[in-house]
Amino acid sequence: MSHDSAAAPDAAARKLSGRRRKEIVAVLLFSGGPIFESSIPLSVFGVDRQDAGVPRYRLLVCAGEEGPLRTTGGLELTAPHGLEAISRAGTVVVPAWRSITSPPPQEALDALRRAHEEGARIVGLCTGAFVLAAAGLLDGRPATTHWMYAPTLAKRYPSVHVDPRELFVDDGDVLTSAGTAAGIDLCLHIVRTDHGSEAAGALARRLVVPPRRSGGQERYLDRSLPEEIGADPLAEVVAWALEHLHEQFDVETLAARAYMSRRTFDRRFRSLTGSAPLQWLITQRVLQAQRLLETSDYSVDEVAGRCGFRSPVALRGHFRRQLGSSPAAYRAAYRARRPQGDKQAAGEGGAAGAPAASGPSPSAVQQSGPLAGDGPVPYQSRRAAAGTVGSPSPQPLHAASSENGREAYVPSRASVPGQRSAT
Repeated sequence: MSHDSAAAPDAAARKLSGRRRKEIVAVLLFSGGPIFESSIPLSVFGVDRQDAGVPRYRLLVCAGEEGPLRTTGGLELTAPHGLEAISRAGTVVVPAWRSITSPPPQEALDALRRAHEEGARIVGLCTGAFVLAAAGLLDGRPATTHWMYAPTLAKRYPSVHVDPRELFVDDGDVLTSAGTAAGIDLCLHIVRTDHGSEAAGALARRLVVPPRRSGGQERYLDRSLPEEIGADPLAEVVAWALEHLHEQFDVETLAARAYMSRRTFDRRFRSLTGSAPLQWLITQRVLQAQRLLETSDYSVDEVAGRCGFRSPVALRGHFRRQLGSSPAAYRAAYRARRPQGDKQAAGEGGAAGAPAASGPSPSAVQQSGPLAGDGPVPYQSRRAAAGTVGSPSPQPLHAASSENGREAYVPSRASVPGQRSAT
């Protein structure tokens, strides 16, 4: 799942200053950065593969601070260039940042701002998005990062429209990717944008990766919440919700358990997680359905009931929006991928592996509305600008004004359509 900004014409049309060259890519490295993410742009843009039909880039590896730069496994790196070399680049890549809790060096942030002002394309891979956000380059823009850190990014930089389910987001002159291997997807996208699908396909074959990956980060999401919520009284409400997903309840129920008004609860939940409680709870129900489809032989109707949806139709709608397929198709594809030995060990064909969670009881709270699975969901449907077709994408983590005690969630940018990979 990718968010491609074919529209962002103002950003995309900006011209490079005279001293910058489109074919020059600067990679900005910091001490403490993970070596895998750092190596991705070095491999994509720093190796001559013209014999395979891949146009050549000129790579400048730049130190974002004084060296030597320490990385994974205690290795030390010495970059051949400093921040001054960024002034020649048409594309600047920040592979990753060492810590989402520490501020990047001010000199590096200034260099990124100047590069952007002079028309350079700025790219943040994984936690590199935090560096771009610290430089103010993501203000008012859609962006993504590793799903684990997306709530923190949304909380720390509320003006950024964080979408935790995209593999990458292209907003014209500023691009961000999800964690780790998603950096490859974004770098291939850059090659495709610069030189076409044939060149990107040739590079993908050399790297032995798919030229376009379907889906997004949503398949990797788990129940994790930011660590800081563990010490908050709201943690008890969150734990209760996760233990009672098979019951039908809404956000008002959670707010009552927290002894808060709906408006206060929404605001408090968002301040801790970076996500709206409605969006979070629907995601948890879908994840529970995903687990049941993988580990049990319950019918889709039974799975819907055991995950708190009022009907199988509601489950199918939310499931397709988040995972891009129907529950039945997901189960079939999952089982087809599993090794035969795993299928036999799991006792496939019986319900022995089914979780013990019970379905909705008559005494469960019977509520109508979105959390019960029959109301509007704050998702923005985005279709491909280039003709590719994909499932709708959930709305980024960004809240607007409050109306009648309910937060009004708005799309990140009306002028930015989404594009999803077709393969």
